[in-house]
Amino acid sequence: MMERIVIDARESGTSTGRYIDKLIEYLHKLEPEYEIIVLTKTPRIEFMKTIAPGFVVIESNYKEFTFAEQIGFLRQLNKLDPDLVHFSMTQQSILYKGKVVTTIHDLSTARFNNPAKNWLVFKLKQQVYRWIIKRVACRSEALITPSDWVKYDVAQFAGISPKKINVTHEAADIIQDNPQPVANLEKQKFIMYVGRPLPHKNLRRLVRAFSEVQLTHPKLKLALVGKNDTNFELLKKYVLQQDISGVVFTDFVSEGQLRWLYENAEAYVFPSLSEGFGLPGLEALTHGLPLISSRATCLPEIYKDGAIYFDPLSTSDMSEKIKMVLDNKELAAKLRQRGLKVAVQYSWEHTAQQTLALYEQVLESR
Repeated sequence: MMERIVIDARESGTSTGRYIDKLIEYLHKLEPEYEIIVLTKTPRIEFMKTIAPGFVVIESNYKEFTFAEQIGFLRQLNKLDPDLVHFSMTQQSILYKGKVVTTIHDLSTARFNNPAKNWLVFKLKQQVYRWIIKRVACRSEALITPSDWVKYDVAQFAGISPKKINVTHEAADIIQDNPQPVANLEKQKFIMYVGRPLPHKNLRRLVRAFSEVQLTHPKLKLALVGKNDTNFELLKKYVLQQDISGVVFTDFVSEGQLRWLYENAEAYVFPSLSEGFGLPGLEALTHGLPLISSRATCLPEIYKDGAIYFDPLSTSDMSEKIKMVLDNKELAAKLRQRGLKVAVQYSWEHTAQQTLALYEQVLESR
């Protein structure tokens, strides 16, 4: 009888959900000899059926960090009676007793605050989350992390052997949609950042560094790309208070607009204090954009010599490195070439192959 694997894809369609979307798409191409069931939320059902028509796709609207996840989701899993469940994130039904593989992307949520949330409620949830990470790390048959940095960070944090943790790198594909210009940035010279504006993304320092760069590049714009939310509103207020001009908040952009941004920016700046892999930076490299990156956590491990690095706690170092790339065409060209060479070292196909091999290994260990 064919063994059954359930993949938890409730994060599909979010920024961290890019991983699970690509993993499922490329696992499907490998035609695994298992019955694979994908659990995802209602808006993503059709998308999943399109990328993986040979997999069974089932609706699962249990929200992360809720009692519904602990009770209803657990009931759904038990009913499906899988031989293995792959949780694509740390949040899961902690009372589930079957075989489990868990992907832990990073420990940022366990370490950094979110000013958009009620402080006390967030602190309580953070304590619970830290406990869940440790429990999940101990209970899972195997863990997946996207970088060596996270592997050793999780091993230390959860007090487990690094041998239990498998590194499967993520990857970036060239966007296929036709490029679509972004209104406020056409015919403008700009640098860019893509992603959520959480505190560990360090965007206040990026904005301050940008204002220093403007002293010698007054017409330069900074494009902050991402769906408008409470944290972006707080950042907008900060930009107004500091009287910094030239910052463009794009709000949500389509894939075509994102491709246009990558193809027309002067450079991509990644100021983050903590990352598990740094997918947006790799996406920028894939599109031939010079990358100016923080040297925090895993980023030098992933980008290698494809980026120029700065100290993320120093706005002057950040602004100096941005000016170097803007002023030195030779350096910018070298970064483009090196970046493309680094980007091709990663592939979703390889991620899927490694993950499938891990499933086989876990299923064989009785």
